[in-house]
Amino acid sequence: MSRIALLARRLRLLPLMAILCVSPSLAQTNGVTPIVVTVRPVAYFRVGSTETRFGDLEFVGGLELRSSNRDFGGMSAFRYLDAGKTFLGITDTGFWYAGDMQRDAKGVPVSITDFRLAPIQDAEGNAVEGKRNSDAEGMAVSGRTVTVSFERVHRIAEFDLDLKNFASRPKDLPLPVPKSELRNNRAFETVTYAPSASPLRGARVAVTEKSINKAGDIYAAVLEGPGRGIFYIKRLDSFDISDGDFLPNGDLLLLERRFSFATGVTLRIRRIAATDIKPGATVDGPSILEADMRDQIDNMEGLDVWQARDGSTRISMMSDDNTSILQRNLYLEFRLAE
Repeated sequence: MSRIALLARRLRLLPLMAILCVSPSLAQTNGVTPIVVTVRPVAYFRVGSTETRFGDLEFVGGLELRSSNRDFGGMSAFRYLDAGKTFLGITDTGFWYAGDMQRDAKGVPVSITDFRLAPIQDAEGNAVEGKRNSDAEGMAVSGRTVTVSFERVHRIAEFDLDLKNFASRPKDLPLPVPKSELRNNRAFETVTYAPSASPLRGARVAVTEKSINKAGDIYAAVLEGPGRGIFYIKRLDSFDISDGDFLPNGDLLLLERRFSFATGVTLRIRRIAATDIKPGATVDGPSILEADMRDQIDNMEGLDVWQARDGSTRISMMSDDNTSILQRNLYLEFRLAE
């Protein structure tokens, strides 16, 4: 994330920055702001190809999202609250975002309606301010509870689900990993709930982006239940973790990315067996999707697993444009082929 952001900042046009600096920000208020989002359909995942099967996934469709609002962008996490329509997310600039996905007769995403932004509030009911306080990265929803993880000022907090006023205040949870082991800009990037029928029995799992142990593997933790405790994700090929979610059978999917000036952005989704996640374990698993600059990807930060009305398992991803004109806000949707 930071390397991509650094490239964007270096290349960003100064006149545009001057315009943005004088524009009022939603963070100055606690209000909910409706925003018009325009879209450009992404019909094919691989540039110049009509292929739909990639690894264990089938591409369903995608959208490139745009808005003239200066606070639009920086999307870190994305979750559907139902079968592929109403969604909720967070940005790493301190906002909630929500809206409705519209689909055609075949279930392909075609537009977004009722999109709105609202500042995440602190314990006093004020909008979180400053990058160190507002760097929200991971989010999960269960019932009326929304769990959000933050980097820099490391914390994991619970909020009440409030899609009308977004006025919920946080309740901080104990950090499951010693703060001394958390890297400043590489801490809890992922929060997700395991299925209730899985070995973890509905427990929350938090995974860091690149906080590593002495063996070079990534810190993760089960937050509650019989499997509570720290475990580790085997770090492979210099990939960092940007999000994750559980399949219905309890296997954990991890969205990973790598960036270099030579090759650009590379993406991978790795599958971790449910039975492998135990305190003290170092887990690994096969890739079910790999993509690079030949494909329609960007800085993919959010991943959500959900069940469509046709019974299929869908995997959605959202990108973080780092509020840069050089990057895109992309929504991508796949069907698990198994």
